[in-house]
This record gives sequence, C-alpha cells and structure tokens, in this order.
Amino acid sequence: MAVTLNETPSANRLHIGIFGKTNSGKSSFINAFSGQKVSIVADIAGTTTDPVYKPMEIYPLGPCVLIDTAGFADEGELGALRMEKTRLAAQKTDAGIILFSGRDMKEELDWFRYFKEKNTPVIPVLSKADTYEQEEKSFLISQIKKETGVTPCCISSVTGEGIQEIKENLTRCIPEGYGNRMITGNLVSAGDLVLLVMPQDIQAPKGRLILPQVQTLRELLDKKCRVMSVTTDQFTGALEVLAAPPKLIITDSQVFSYVYERKPSASMLTSFSVLFAAYKGDIHYYVEGAKAIDTLHADSRVLIAECCTHAPLQEDIGRVKIPRMLKKRFGDTLTVDLVSGTDFPEDLTGYDLVIQCGACMFNRKYVMYRIDRAKKQQIPMTNYGVAIAHLSEILPYVKVPE
Repeated sequence: MAVTLNETPSANRLHIGIFGKTNSGKSSFINAFSGQKVSIVADIAGTTTDPVYKPMEIYPLGPCVLIDTAGFADEGELGALRMEKTRLAAQKTDAGIILFSGRDMKEELDWFRYFKEKNTPVIPVLSKADTYEQEEKSFLISQIKKETGVTPCCISSVTGEGIQEIKENLTRCIPEGYGNRMITGNLVSAGDLVLLVMPQDIQAPKGRLILPQVQTLRELLDKKCRVMSVTTDQFTGALEVLAAPPKLIITDSQVFSYVYERKPSASMLTSFSVLFAAYKGDIHYYVEGAKAIDTLHADSRVLIAECCTHAPLQEDIGRVKIPRMLKKRFGDTLTVDLVSGTDFPEDLTGYDLVIQCGACMFNRKYVMYRIDRAKKQQIPMTNYGVAIAHLSEILPYVKVPE
C-alpha cells in the first residue's frame, strides 16, 4: 500500500499483539476491541493461520496495528510453522494482550513471562467471561492473579464486558512519550533551512518518493523548517542560488562522498539511512559496529539484512553496491550473504559483521530485537548509511541525532 503524507505508516504505529490458545476468542476479541470485522471467527481450531496485521485508529490509543496470532496449541507441521510466525509477531509487539481460557495456563504464563523479560507491557485477560459460572470465574481470576501478580481483565466479546477497561489499561501501561521519537532529533528546529538530496533512481519509481524521504519531509514541515529538495545533479546549482548555506543537508547514502566533497563547511551533513539508524535502532551501537569493517579480510563473512522484500534491482544498494564496496577493499573471496524481510538468522555467530538497512518498514521494537540478538552473540552490527560513511572515510563528519 502506498503511503501518503497524511497517513501514519504501519511501522510507526503502536503494535498490539493478541496471544492465546486456539479457540480462546482472539479473533472475536479483536473484532470487539476494534469495532470492526477484522478477523474471521469460527469454532474450528486453526482458523487464524498467519498473523493478521490490521492498522487502525483506536481511541484513546491513536494509530495502532492489531495483530491476531495463531493459537498456542496449534499442532502438526503446519502448526509449527504458524507458531514460528506467532513468535515473530511477539518480536514486533509493543504491548501484549494474553487471553487465558481454562485451568491449564502453562503456555499463557510462559508468554506472559516472555514479555515481562523483554520489558514489553502485557495485560492478562480472562476470555469469554460470560461463559463461566461465577465460582469457576472467581477461581480463574484468583489463579491468574496468583501467577502473574496482576488482576486480569474479564472480557466478553459477546456482551462487550471489559473491552473499554483494556483500552484504558493499555493507555496507562504504554511508556510516557511513546511515539514522540523524532527522525531528525535535535539537529534542526523551526526556521532552519534543510536541503534534501534525493536521487530518483530505479529504487524510487517514477511518481513516488521512498518512505524515508516521505517521513523525513513530513517531519521537517511539522517542525516548521524551510525545506528544499533536489536530485544529485542539481545539488551544486541549488547551493549557488541560496543566500546562506543550509543548516543541514540530508542525502541519500549512495552519494555521501559526492555531497560531502561539495557541501558548504558551515552545513551539517547526514543521510536518510543514518537518521533511521537512530530513529529505529541504536545509532551508537551501529557506529561502533562500523569499526569492525576495518578488521575484515578476504575470508570474512558479512550478512546484509534488508527489510523490504523485492525483486533484485540493478545497482541495488544492499545487494550490489555495498557488497561491491566491500569486495573492492577486501577481495572477491569475501562472503556476503543477504536476507530480506523477516528472514533473520537466529544464529549469527558465523558472521563477522551484520549490516542492517534503515528498517523503515519495521517498527523499532523489532529492530531492537535484532540488535539485542547481535549484542548477545557479540556480533558487530551496523547500518547501510553508517557503513557507507565509514567506507568513504567521512563517518566522523556525519551528524547523528541525539
């Protein structure tokens, strides 16, 4: 789906994951919670196969993505594949809702502890509360509270019981300031002139801007900056007509060197990819990780991790340009593997370096999950723009937002 300047991209929305056993009422709950028929409801186990991601606006939470996941008790070979997708959904979850249904609570409690360990807000819920006798309902509530330390919300998707309470609980448990991260951080403020250098190549189809450019442009307008946008060939001409140098120049990383060599000394320089490295990930870890480039050799292995899934493009930055830059420096025997989308290896220990794209299509929760995995395995990790700046020997002169 194309993203306009007036839409909130899914990656920037609060991701609310709904987890529970098969037939625990997840799909019915989502329909009641959202007020829409988002998910298919049936009494047949395994009705929800792959997770369903539904972007919507929910008062008072704002722009959200509701994630309807496959049930815990899904069995067989297909069940294992579905559970893998459920685990991936958990890695993207900003706030979790776990539906308890019945006295066997082992799996629900395992997931509750998982989210607690990840410091992810999680709400225990007794599902289908209208179907229990009062004595059984009271017993289940006390057991859930005993095991989690939290009194569960009791919900009924039929009567609407507890739905508003969950929305209020979510509002309270989301960290203060969530969603207030800025792409450009503290680099510019109202009235500053910002020059955007945006090559319109094969990766930016005619008539469209790529998502990082759209989001950055919108933020700069919201900040009341004065913005000028040019293609690379118009960069020097644009500087000539300006009465004063721009406060900040934001460029596509692929033309970092070209822009750096021609920019006014008074102008700060960064790139869209570097900005997103800070916005979505851990910029300081990426900068430190870029130093590992200098330790590579002809037999090293590098993993390129891009978030978009697309057919290979001529002069693609992740598939062609960065591997070419690395092999030019370290030799053709250097191994460069590539994964795309959510295909990210659990075991990274065979690699000397991971280079992640700007991750504009993923939410920060999932990007930080990848970073945490690399940190735990002590594998250096950096990002496209940071890596290119380092290889171009200009990284110390590139500004990163705080």
